[in-house]
Amino acid sequence: MDAFFIVAVSTLFTIVNPLGALGPFLSMTVGESIDKKKQTAKLASIYASGILAGSALAGAFIFRFYGITLPALKISGGVLLFFIAFDMVNARQSRTKQTAEEQSEGVKKDDIAVFPLAMPLLSGPGSIVSVFLLSDQATTISRQIALYGAISIIGLVAFVILKEAHWLARILGQTGINVFSRLMGVVLAAISVQFVLDGLRDALPGLMR
Repeated sequence: MDAFFIVAVSTLFTIVNPLGALGPFLSMTVGESIDKKKQTAKLASIYASGILAGSALAGAFIFRFYGITLPALKISGGVLLFFIAFDMVNARQSRTKQTAEEQSEGVKKDDIAVFPLAMPLLSGPGSIVSVFLLSDQATTISRQIALYGAISIIGLVAFVILKEAHWLARILGQTGINVFSRLMGVVLAAISVQFVLDGLRDALPGLMR
């Protein structure tokens, strides 16, 4: 359980990448009061955690409903995560998480907590795929508890980071944020390749030899 919990927390933190949400959050909350920004950060974190928890709960049902095999999900999910990791290594916002049009629309909305902050910025396709894959590995009650605990922790971390967005942006600077993003991108790239290797191994047992 301890090892699975560490893997779940590190994987979700890397793919959710709350620090990467600093820029869009600051640009979409320009002119708002501190209390309003804190409220938006709180709601976005709660909604994102709810989306990820719901994905963990509904993962098995979605597999059966669409006839998706686990190896297929591992391979496709690994490929998707790799593209996100590639953008992170190059310190640019992945378009699988948020497009320029979505960010522009978010600036115009009165309430941006749900869209685009919670979805797709924090809990985008990559995060949901990661939760699907982790939920398949959560075969025991203790691992399921660990998974939902990891989602809760990531939600709390996202809230703290967004709540202190201005302070963190001043301390880290754009260069610091880019360096962190690149480091997390390297980690995510390794995770994505491992997902693909596991999927190929499960689909083609002959590769084991």
